[in-house]
Amino acid sequence: MSTIAMVTGATRGLGRGMARGLASTGATVCVTGRDKAELAAVSAEIEAAGGTPLAIACDHADDAQVAAAFAQIGRDLGRLDILVNNAAAVYPEFLIAPGAFWEKPLKLVDMIDVGLRSNYVAAWHAAPLMAQAGKGLIVSISFYGAVSYFHGPAYGAAKAGTDKMMADMAIDFAPHGVAAVSLWPGFILTDAVRAMPPEHIPEDLRAMLPHWETPEFTGLVIDALYRDPDLMALTGQALIGAEQGARLGVIDTDGKQPMSYRDSMGAPALPFTRAAGSAA
Repeated sequence: MSTIAMVTGATRGLGRGMARGLASTGATVCVTGRDKAELAAVSAEIEAAGGTPLAIACDHADDAQVAAAFAQIGRDLGRLDILVNNAAAVYPEFLIAPGAFWEKPLKLVDMIDVGLRSNYVAAWHAAPLMAQAGKGLIVSISFYGAVSYFHGPAYGAAKAGTDKMMADMAIDFAPHGVAAVSLWPGFILTDAVRAMPPEHIPEDLRAMLPHWETPEFTGLVIDALYRDPDLMALTGQALIGAEQGARLGVIDTDGKQPMSYRDSMGAPALPFTRAAGSAA
């Protein structure tokens, strides 16, 4: 039986590529986003990759729209095997600009709402579908910025909060056979990066691009994690996508084995555990 996966914020970047990667396994892939034209385009890409699309227009800053999206999944599909929390309010032009956090627009704090908070809301709606089935996987996309300085405090808070939130969700999910993890991809060769003329890419960055991961790779790693018979041993952890790909025999679509940045950018903390004597 093919899996049913949902990727939030899938109209561009990593989310769009993950949707294609999951589709290549034959999955039904539900995708959310605000741009209906881009939702139609990614749906066509899902079909071309071998999957079945379900596109749902949804702004993850609006709880009512999120509730409606999950209600549609329950109504139309009856179950959900994998939720990938990817939607995030990211403003690259502000993140990479020089200066301290107070010298940048306050708008950067939006990623705590659409990124951290929205992950909680989506997981809250997905939980009953998965718990009733006794199996499921919730993956929230995080990054090395959870443990090392990267793009400043708003970004770091959103990623570190995501890691802790998934660790705590894993404790609640454990009796129901549902796994919850954070996943750290590497640097991503998105469609936008691929489309850039070489002369517009700084020379030092251009030399690094062959080592960057395709976004499809992360989707393939997530599928392999879901199928891993030892998945529940990983629940609650922050996982590095490249390391899980190597462990599970997943290679990138261009034939390379992506590299881990554990040593150069920091590593996940040890899994959070329940304190002795705390409530079950």
